[in-house]
Amino acid sequence: MSRLRIFNDTQPQTPVSVHTDHANIAHELAKVGVRFEQWEANQAIAPGASQDEVIAAYRADIDRLMAEEGYQTVDVISLKSDHPDRATLRQKFLSEHTHSEDEVRFFVAGAGQFTLHLEGKVYDILCEQGDLIGVPDGTRHWFDMSESPYFVAIRLFTNKEGWVAQFTGEDIADRFPRMTPHTSATA
Repeated sequence: MSRLRIFNDTQPQTPVSVHTDHANIAHELAKVGVRFEQWEANQAIAPGASQDEVIAAYRADIDRLMAEEGYQTVDVISLKSDHPDRATLRQKFLSEHTHSEDEVRFFVAGAGQFTLHLEGKVYDILCEQGDLIGVPDGTRHWFDMSESPYFVAIRLFTNKEGWVAQFTGEDIADRFPRMTPHTSATA
């Protein structure tokens, strides 16, 4: 189940509010300029489907978003818990950082946890199958895929070169809850 927990950025032990209804999650995130949508495939997707097949299943929503926001390219990324570099890949984005490019992810399968640091608050979003999140460029955030990652995600870019992490040097991400395998979808 998708979930949004909102914390004061100095109190990682107790969320100020918790939301599990998609409309409420979208409403709360929209207040801080973050897109959160639900998408449904327009055709069945078989396990192991090619990138082209996955993109075709969501083509209408992808085209709408590309037209609205000016994104130029789209691809699909997939990671399973048996990936030999999963620990290194997980560590890569666990610290607070920004990008000069929007970070737009649609979860075709599996789950991931985006945590945003905005206006004195921390927004911890567990995204699962069917969820799209659009994190605006320049937003302080971190991403966790858990120790046992599993996800297939569509990514949209204006410029892939802009999607390079610029780390803030702050240790805030170390103080807030990480994604655990029991809070994520399983393979």
